[in-house]
Amino acid sequence: MYTYTYPGRIQKQLYRFLFAAGSLLVSSAAFAGPFFFSTGTVTNSIATASRPGPGSGGNQETESADDFLLGTSSQINSATFTGLLPTGASVSQVVVEIYRVFPNDSDTARTSFPVTPFSTSQVPARQNSPSDVEFTDRDSAAAQLTFNTTPLPTFTGASNSVDLGIHPKPGFNTGGDGPVTRMQEVQFNVTFSDPIDLPAGHYFFVPQVLLSNPDEHFLWLSASRPIDATGTPFAPDLQSWIRNAGLDPDWLRIGTDIVGGTTFNAAFTLTGTVPEPATLALLGIAFAGIGFARRPTQH
Repeated sequence: MYTYTYPGRIQKQLYRFLFAAGSLLVSSAAFAGPFFFSTGTVTNSIATASRPGPGSGGNQETESADDFLLGTSSQINSATFTGLLPTGASVSQVVVEIYRVFPNDSDTARTSFPVTPFSTSQVPARQNSPSDVEFTDRDSAAAQLTFNTTPLPTFTGASNSVDLGIHPKPGFNTGGDGPVTRMQEVQFNVTFSDPIDLPAGHYFFVPQVLLSNPDEHFLWLSASRPIDATGTPFAPDLQSWIRNAGLDPDWLRIGTDIVGGTTFNAAFTLTGTVPEPATLALLGIAFAGIGFARRPTQH
């Protein structure tokens, strides 16, 4: 039969130490490490439209996208993004969409895939673009997120913009819609009532803002490219993309295709948590040690 031998003094001390360590790890296993990502310094190089809306017309849905990278599974709890609002405008809805990178969630048969740059009848390239459809989304209208805005100190503008000038081939290279001025720079602060859980991977962040007057448009401001020391540099850092309902499911590169000869990032941050696999590993070691200290003796 098996009985436990009465532990000696050293064994008892080892047992107590391992039990305390195991208990501590059990209590800490419920916690996760912090996650933060930022594209860094906001610039006024370009401002691009991004709004929910109808499938056609001057106020049609428009999506601007910029990428981020997750090295491990993460839960995103909040986000910020910075852009321009017309003076006195009020916000009625905020949507946040997350896209994976093409060819995920996409119909490759309508592109030149697997021949790069994966062109279509509408756009010169889909390589490194967002996918056809979003991976997940959150909508203030569905109570999946809450938001508030922080007006930044000055009325400002941007050196160039892309809003209505989004066109399929061959007229995509418009140079942009031109400068915008006398608008209020605003930071949107978003909290996800339903946090976004994402596996490790490469994603695009797409914030959309609908104003109470749909004829007025929110414009998302650019960020430093490459990401500077105020942000979270990573590689490969893909440039920002845009599409409207008429171009859907394709996307255009804001810098390379529409403006020409340049690339842009967009201004946003993400905050959340990541799991700590090391915690589980240490927990296993601790309890293995406890088992060793209490190993049975055969008689």
